[in-house]
Amino acid sequence: DMFKNMPKQRRMHPQGMGSGFIIDPSGIVMTNNHVVADAEKITVVLQDGTEYTATDVKTDPRTDVAILRIKSEKPLPAIKLGNSDLMEVGDWVLAIGAPFGLSSTVTQGIISAKGRGMNITDREDFLQTDAAINPGNSGGPLLNLNGEVIGINTAISSRSGGYDGIGFAIPVNMAKWVGDQLVENGRVRRAYLGVAIGAVDPKLAKYLPDGSRSGAVIGKVSENSPASNAKLQESDIILKLDGQEVKDTRSLQGIVERLEVGKSYPMELIRDGERTTVQVTMQEMPEDFSTRIMNRQEDQAEPKQPMSETIEDLGLGLQSLTPAIAKSLGFENRTEGIVITDVKEGSAAEKARLAPEQVITKVGNRPVKTVEEFKEAMKSQDLAKGVLLFVVTPNGGNYVELVK
Repeated sequence: DMFKNMPKQRRMHPQGMGSGFIIDPSGIVMTNNHVVADAEKITVVLQDGTEYTATDVKTDPRTDVAILRIKSEKPLPAIKLGNSDLMEVGDWVLAIGAPFGLSSTVTQGIISAKGRGMNITDREDFLQTDAAINPGNSGGPLLNLNGEVIGINTAISSRSGGYDGIGFAIPVNMAKWVGDQLVENGRVRRAYLGVAIGAVDPKLAKYLPDGSRSGAVIGKVSENSPASNAKLQESDIILKLDGQEVKDTRSLQGIVERLEVGKSYPMELIRDGERTTVQVTMQEMPEDFSTRIMNRQEDQAEPKQPMSETIEDLGLGLQSLTPAIAKSLGFENRTEGIVITDVKEGSAAEKARLAPEQVITKVGNRPVKTVEEFKEAMKSQDLAKGVLLFVVTPNGGNYVELVK
């Protein structure tokens, strides 16, 4: 199926074009938001040449999924939706669409990778494929060998603008959840936590109980959010939510957004080296949330050059944080911690990628608020084995391993 977008400008502009597929015999069609966004008129052309004018267009820019309706006298052939969670790397797939306007084109390949992010949309968990996907394929189905849709072809990664062996598809399980909400409510209601999160990397994993290699590190907690109401803290490591394992940051986003707004769920986490469980009550995600939490509030004031104390064996210049310095560095609500003022070349601190204006808040599981507390906490640590620091910027924090 092909879409022809007629732009709002009345001048001779080329029509936009993309692909889509019928998911219900009553005439519900699924495609990409970017295929139909801002179109004044959308024409749907079926494989037999029949044309329809689409109505009732509902979109979700966060995932780039859209639903629209066409009115037919008789039931339309609908394609079966599969289960994208069952797809594994190496599984064969077919991509169908209208690349370069060539309707009903089929290409084949395999699933190359899962859980990819390209910073194209707010909510990403792309399937990567080497099936040829080109301009015009967007919105078309990616099929498994049973003929079931397991993804919506959405994007290519290419220097030339054409097929380079790397294409991306929205997993159909995500698209189906979005589509059902668009059909029922006309919009998507998402639950949210209100945290900036980071990954558990192998360096951090060796410091965790049971050597846990999965989870998500809380780097920042938003005010008046479900996370702050549940008293979640930066440096907490989320292991499970609602009984579902948090494998990484994307899996946490996927679990959270499908939870019921207003309902409470158990969250298993590691706090200060100990496992604990807290209850978190979900709220609906504000419209501007994803941009708001990540935006650093730039302050025009120059950071004051503090009286810095150098810790020679680490190559670190440190100064206890004051509210004035915190504000000048762009922190909104932070008053405690130790600001890094200098990092010497070739030092353990430089190897750990520490940098001036970052703030250290923990040594191991011990909170530190002054340079004296930092030095005291370091006495019980073995630099040869590695020391775990929690380091924050205005955008959030994560764990850093310091090794001499």
